Amino acid sequence: MKQNHKQPLWVMITILVVTFLATFSFSLPSFANQVRAELLKATNKKANGTYVATRFLKATKLPINPDATKKALIIGDSHAQDFFNSILENKALQDYQISTRSIPTRCQVYLGKHLSRYIAAKDKVFCEKSDSLKKAMKQIAETDVIFLVANWKEWSASELPQTIKNMKLTKQQKLFVIGRKSFGKVSVRKYLRLSKDKLLKIRNKPDAKQDKISSIMHNTLSKDILIDVQQLVCGPTDTCPIFTKDVKLISFDGGHLTKNGARYIGQLLFKKSALASL
Repeated sequence: MKQNHKQPLWVMITILVVTFLATFSFSLPSFANQVRAELLKATNKKANGTYVATRFLKATKLPINPDATKKALIIGDSHAQDFFNSILENKALQDYQISTRSIPTRCQVYLGKHLSRYIAAKDKVFCEKSDSLKKAMKQIAETDVIFLVANWKEWSASELPQTIKNMKLTKQQKLFVIGRKSFGKVSVRKYLRLSKDKLLKIRNKPDAKQDKISSIMHNTLSKDILIDVQQLVCGPTDTCPIFTKDVKLISFDGGHLTKNGARYIGQLLFKKSALASL
């Protein structure tokens, strides 16, 4: 009698699925290779610097459209550029017309009579020619929401209450000061040799200035105004993660954000801070 060797249907389906997955997996780069490729991109400081600055500079001194329902102005240095990228990567503030003003770190975001007292002598002429809060006052007066964002120094952080007072904002205007951030020393080439588990465990100490400047800002600014990026990302500890939970590098140099980092931090800013109300 002839035997029937026909396989049960469930066995045949299982074989087909396993064969498909095995074949398909070879057509995709491994997770480790994807991480490595992204890390290699992060070693290109020129390309990353271009990403940080380009869109912010294009929006610099963009004329305010009087017909715009809501208007926002971002003022600051390369940390302000990071903040702008965080907005764009998360498609936040889409009902705002956003303009930017670029104030170099050497000059700081400050409005007062004694700038020459604080800046280095070699920067005096440079800062006089650069943009400033004083030069931005007309645009500030026309704006609904103003963001001050910078790689703050101790002196400019200490002067913020007076700077804000000198801006003479109305009760209808909103002001947010975005705190300084630091991810310590980032060693991208070293990370190339590490496994996923080891990458996720890396936590760096921020640079030596971070704690003092953060403390100054917390002691002098209202919780309604100050947005503490460092605390949002790093939590209550004195160290910060370098990678997101899905192993995306946050900062390529310890101070500025990768595209993935901008997306990640923007999610925190617009979901877990006072910016969620905008």
